[in-house]
Amino acid sequence: MLEKTMKTSSTMFQDRHHNHSSGKKERCLSLTLGKGVPFVLTSLLMASIFSLFFLYNPNPLTLTPHQGHDMFENPSDPKQEEHPITTTKVSPSKPQKEQKTCDLSKGNWVPVLRGSSTYYTNSSCTTIPDSKNCFKQGRVDTDFLNWKWKPEQCDLPRFDPRTFLHMVRGKKMAFIGDSVARNHVDSLLCLLSQDEIPKDIHKDSEDRFRKWYFPIHDFTLTMVWSRFLIVGEERMVNGTVGTSIFDMQLDKVDNDWANELPNLDYAIISAGHWFFRVMHLHEAGKQVGCVYCNQPNITSYNPDITIRKAFRTAFKHINACKECGRKKMVTVLRTFAPAHFENGDWNTGGYCNRTSPVSESEVDFGRFDWEVRGIQMEEFERARSEGIIMGKLGLHNRFEVVDVARAMLMRPDGHPGEHWGNKWMRGYNDCTHWCLPGPIDVWSELLLAVLKRVNEF
Repeated sequence: MLEKTMKTSSTMFQDRHHNHSSGKKERCLSLTLGKGVPFVLTSLLMASIFSLFFLYNPNPLTLTPHQGHDMFENPSDPKQEEHPITTTKVSPSKPQKEQKTCDLSKGNWVPVLRGSSTYYTNSSCTTIPDSKNCFKQGRVDTDFLNWKWKPEQCDLPRFDPRTFLHMVRGKKMAFIGDSVARNHVDSLLCLLSQDEIPKDIHKDSEDRFRKWYFPIHDFTLTMVWSRFLIVGEERMVNGTVGTSIFDMQLDKVDNDWANELPNLDYAIISAGHWFFRVMHLHEAGKQVGCVYCNQPNITSYNPDITIRKAFRTAFKHINACKECGRKKMVTVLRTFAPAHFENGDWNTGGYCNRTSPVSESEVDFGRFDWEVRGIQMEEFERARSEGIIMGKLGLHNRFEVVDVARAMLMRPDGHPGEHWGNKWMRGYNDCTHWCLPGPIDVWSELLLAVLKRVNEF
């Protein structure tokens, strides 16, 4: 049965910092002068020994603070001092106190010095696709680069490619999703290439299934194209393809990524932009409804139903993957990144020509982009709870989230717009994908924060 509504929920991660300190105990020696000279000499000798002990042993009675799990800082990170975290010292005999929670998804874009927010240029990173190389395609304004995401209650450290590659050494990571997921992969490649240039080891005929290998770190990065996460086949009408009419199998995952899943250590899941089309919905081999088709005797649904069922089916498949559980695979949901078409859609003259971020007060949180994010978070919470249950059976399915929706709702300035170089679609604007370099680079900063948190466990 399809569900029309579900209660919206969201999640935030709690971070604890534990410090243990011990107080120094002082002892006083009481001497009685009447005990005689031998006792006085012995006392002087003891005093000399203690003096040498304190002189050559730094902090002799102080325990080194123990760093607990921390999603913001890595003790091995050479840039750690740039973003100090205040911790609360507690007595080891008392319960450890929980530090104030920091939700990295809540914050604002703050201006920074020119060039201090970027990691690469459109010419220094040679793997940027022409369609995302906005400066190469004629964009001249640069203010959109001079902003940094600042969470409300903490700092988000800059991306460190060496730290990232160290954490994923010997691992396999796949981004599973549509062209916006590929957009993230291209951004991550630019960031990681500052430390190691990967080998391009696989490319299919449509450039949708890609693999890169970082030999120094034995790390494999994969892009698996999947528009819906579930099976969605485009209908042919009068022998013509490209109809944008799809038959959706709500209870069947897309095998293109499902077959890759058991090989992975990290699966980065995302989807959303393809669901706003005419869709015939099927479940258990029967048609159960339709989206945007308005056909008689067929129940009509809004696109949110398809989105919900797609993520629920995908997450259930992951939780049921025994090999994934044995490998302790980590599934990361990347929440919906909005498009910013103004005065029309992509095919009706819509454009996005802003040059600076907007404030949170200017964001319409009633729009469908935020609703999509809410659906994703609800299904994420459901999957994480099921994963905990599976963990009790010995299958350790861990779910994390890189929640970019709020931050990207404030960045209508980050899209290619007319600067995407598609000579076959002149006059159309790309307000869905993101310029490289650009605000999308923050997604990898958030992903690195999640990896740090996971590695501490």
